[in-house]
Amino acid sequence: MEVQGKLKTAQEAANDPRILVFGRLLGAANRLEYLLGRSLEQEVGLSHSLFELLLLVGRAGDTGMPVRDIAQARVLTSGGATRLVQRASAQGLIERRGSMDDRRVQLIHLTPHGEQVLLRAAALHARNVERYVIDPLPVDQAEVFATAIRTLSKNAAKELPTMP
Repeated sequence: MEVQGKLKTAQEAANDPRILVFGRLLGAANRLEYLLGRSLEQEVGLSHSLFELLLLVGRAGDTGMPVRDIAQARVLTSGGATRLVQRASAQGLIERRGSMDDRRVQLIHLTPHGEQVLLRAAALHARNVERYVIDPLPVDQAEVFATAIRTLSKNAAKELPTMP
């Protein structure tokens, strides 16, 4: 991707390849978020943010996950993560348990109901990811795309400050 040094006009700035590629990435992410999130809400009754929370807690397994780790992973303030956890708890999807190592820490765990909702939502989401993200790409590009997205995500995560 060839990029010029100084931008001299608004039109040059708006058409800068760096800005265009990020705009396209963000636009695709926003449209996909809408499509996949709407499907989760309509078919499972689960918001995309709650689905992402269930995925994080599911990945943590039996050890559970502290709210501060949820905040960092979801790029939320601790207050935002607490509200998300409260919403999930009110729906019977997760439960809080005290840490055996540090009584001040509350670990978030899936309830059996939360696990069942996660399984239903994940099956639907996987089908939709295949339909909207994987199928439109030529076969040889799908794996390259997945690797590139993983690299971008890991790099951005390293650069994030610790969430308050």
